[in-house]
Amino acid sequence: MQGSKMYQEVILDHYRNPRRWGRLSPTTVSHTGENASCGDELTFDLRLAEDGETIEEVTFTGEGCAISIASASLLAEELPGMTLSEVHDLDREDALDLLGVELTPMRVPCAVLAEKVVQDGIENYEEGT
Repeated sequence: MQGSKMYQEVILDHYRNPRRWGRLSPTTVSHTGENASCGDELTFDLRLAEDGETIEEVTFTGEGCAISIASASLLAEELPGMTLSEVHDLDREDALDLLGVELTPMRVPCAVLAEKVVQDGIENYEEGT
């Protein structure tokens, strides 16, 4: 199977059957963000381990295009076990690498929305807001 086609199928699978879908209770971090250009909206819930630095559990909900939901699902699978500093270090290329396909410039905000929501939520948590 060609690499690009395989990744397209992964995106569709995560869009149709998102992993870690739902709300988490209790949460340490809960944050909602949106991509105004596309109308996507995602909410991520995180529970930190007792050390206060390691992500123990992750869930998300939202509405959006296939790229934003698939990106959120893929990211939600990667986050458990990561530290807050590791999440801070994630960048746009990490989000795009999870998808494994080339995107047009108009689709990039859809792909990075999940990462931005999680990072903004952690930043708010660390600032005590």
